[in-house]
Amino acid sequence: MKKAMIFQGGWDGHQPELVSKRFAGLLKNNGFQAEVFDSLDCLLDLDKVMDQDLLVACWTGGNMPRECSQNAAKAIGAGVGLAGCHGGMCDAFRQDTEWQFITGGQWVSHPGGGDVEYMVNINSKSDPIVADIQDFPVKSEHYYLHVDPAIEILATTRFPAVTYYHISNKPIDMPVVWTKMWGNGRVFYNSLGHNDDVFDKSPSAQVIMLRGMLWAAEGKAYARENGLDTKRFENEAKMY
Repeated sequence: MKKAMIFQGGWDGHQPELVSKRFAGLLKNNGFQAEVFDSLDCLLDLDKVMDQDLLVACWTGGNMPRECSQNAAKAIGAGVGLAGCHGGMCDAFRQDTEWQFITGGQWVSHPGGGDVEYMVNINSKSDPIVADIQDFPVKSEHYYLHVDPAIEILATTRFPAVTYYHISNKPIDMPVVWTKMWGNGRVFYNSLGHNDDVFDKSPSAQVIMLRGMLWAAEGKAYARENGLDTKRFENEAKMY
């Protein structure tokens, strides 16, 4: 049975308890043992973190203790997956640049607040995470992020949607859903999810989220089955 560790907390406005409960239920329905933790102390036990197949971040803002950050980086590098949505993953631990390096992006603004109507446009229809999903509308926060150029973009949204300072620039397509690698670990992010009910109002968002979590959770097994060295990244990291 695959194992998932969900850590939830930080700013309550993103409803971390409801989102964590939703994600835990989805994973349990797909054969996972999913535990939800209300403290980052769950990341202090490196052996326990290494034993997971998936880490799910539902923690907006806050500060991650250095040992927790290092353990997460090591475990993901060894093949443990990481997945999350909205501010719970990419507006978390703002002072931790290593976390931003792992996740592939950092929230910087949501022009217009929480009631912006916009489209999510599927970019990579051949990718199994978004296969057979059509472009769909969302009414929620419209996330503007600073992103890693190495990410694999699966869905985007067009900016600007409302008048704000950024409207003086040319229109751009902002990543909404992406994947990337961290060592042997698979990383998945979905910028939707300001409130838990976004996944009910836009069901495609939940389908994408589930598929992304399942994809990320396969990284450790893939590394093992293909004989990938899980120690080389750890050894190289000592030079950092």
